[in-house]
Amino acid sequence: MEQKPLRDFLEIPYDELEELNLRVKEQRIQRESADKVREERIKYLKDEKRIKAITVCFTDLEGRLHMLDYDKKFLLKSADNLTFDGSSIRGFSAQAESDLRLNVDWSAFYWLPSDIFGPGKVLAFCEVLERDGTPYHSDMRGQLKRATEQLFQKDGTVFHAAPEIEGFLFKNRDAERHYHEEGKFEFISIGGYYHALPGDPLRTFIDKAAEAQRAMGFQNEKDHPEVAPSQFEMNFSYSEALVAADQIQLYKLLCRQVAAQQGLTASFLPKPVTGVNGNGMHINMSLSKNNKNLFYDKGGQDNLSAMGWEFIDRILTNANDICLVLNSSVNAYRRLDPHYEAPNQIKASANNRGAMVRIPFGNERSARIECRSVAPDANPYMVLFTLLKTGLEGPQPQEDAETKRSRTRFLPDNIYDAVRFFKGSQFIAQTLGEQVQGKYAELKVASADRCPKQLGTRVKDAEIQFHHEVTNQYLWNLF
Repeated sequence: MEQKPLRDFLEIPYDELEELNLRVKEQRIQRESADKVREERIKYLKDEKRIKAITVCFTDLEGRLHMLDYDKKFLLKSADNLTFDGSSIRGFSAQAESDLRLNVDWSAFYWLPSDIFGPGKVLAFCEVLERDGTPYHSDMRGQLKRATEQLFQKDGTVFHAAPEIEGFLFKNRDAERHYHEEGKFEFISIGGYYHALPGDPLRTFIDKAAEAQRAMGFQNEKDHPEVAPSQFEMNFSYSEALVAADQIQLYKLLCRQVAAQQGLTASFLPKPVTGVNGNGMHINMSLSKNNKNLFYDKGGQDNLSAMGWEFIDRILTNANDICLVLNSSVNAYRRLDPHYEAPNQIKASANNRGAMVRIPFGNERSARIECRSVAPDANPYMVLFTLLKTGLEGPQPQEDAETKRSRTRFLPDNIYDAVRFFKGSQFIAQTLGEQVQGKYAELKVASADRCPKQLGTRVKDAEIQFHHEVTNQYLWNLF
């Protein structure tokens, strides 16, 4: 007699996954009532017997994604009282005040590809709260969510973002963790821009990762190898800033998991190999109100409105102060090398790819500004929150804006200078809060002090080993 399978966990085909995830995304964009969404999700979880666990996600101050799997029955019973030990998370609470709470953001809910996450699981993002239920100061996702909600409540303004995230595909699993043993990374492909034959390892990886992204509602636009050997980029449609930041975290998670399943490593280190282009995370941004793009003006310089230019001028004026947020690791300062299209010039340009801010050619729908000097290992919530606050509220240029735009200045070329600007900035203290300013700078110095002070021409073991995204708990405990 044929034996029945013992388990019947949820597995959804990719086309159905995409429909489900796009519907949830639309609910977020339409700002459906939080109570209604919560009720709908909880009813679904109660009714769907094939779900075993909910993967709950939050992001620490440096930008690492943390995931906990809660048994479905337990979560439904205890959703209002989820706690965790914040002292175990670098950049979160001290040991004496370790208990923190998680508040599930039911609007940020995803059905998952079972061949990547395993069957029977769904995923939701969380906000981190203090024990008394107030927002936790080091939770940048919560800060971004509140800032964008306040902006919309004030006058209906919406902050849109579209990231372009580059990464490398290297031979072998856990290549970053073994870098100190091997002393190098090995490319899986030595092609280049758009060069990948159907079925080769790079193309197979891109196809698989892009399929998973589409299934999770990313609305991909184009997927291709990048300029450097073994480099990739998968672009997805712009969305509201919080949705875009969540998607950045999922993009990197999906890429790492797909690569690992192929026995490879997807790396988002900004400059893991010298002599070739590094990895960037260009952030395209625009503001809209009543579906009208506030950055567009047909008669404006480069078709950009006065508001758009003011947003740029504030970013350029405060570029040094915010540089550590955009480039958060020792390795990131290798990428700010002008020989490889590096955006290290504090200026704006329609076509100079060495400029920190580029103004892509756009129409009424697509007019935007592109901040190119962001590394893919930065905390996406912190990046978008800081760029939004800087563009709208940052100190204005003290000199004539035209003069400042045309004069070439450069971003810091090492993390110590960036930390000095960050720590000394009154604007950063007001924007992020003094607690976050101090904690973040302390974490960055702790990493930097374990690396050679001069970058030199060779990627050093320490800048990989002590990088905040290269998860090695034993090494972190030596900090």
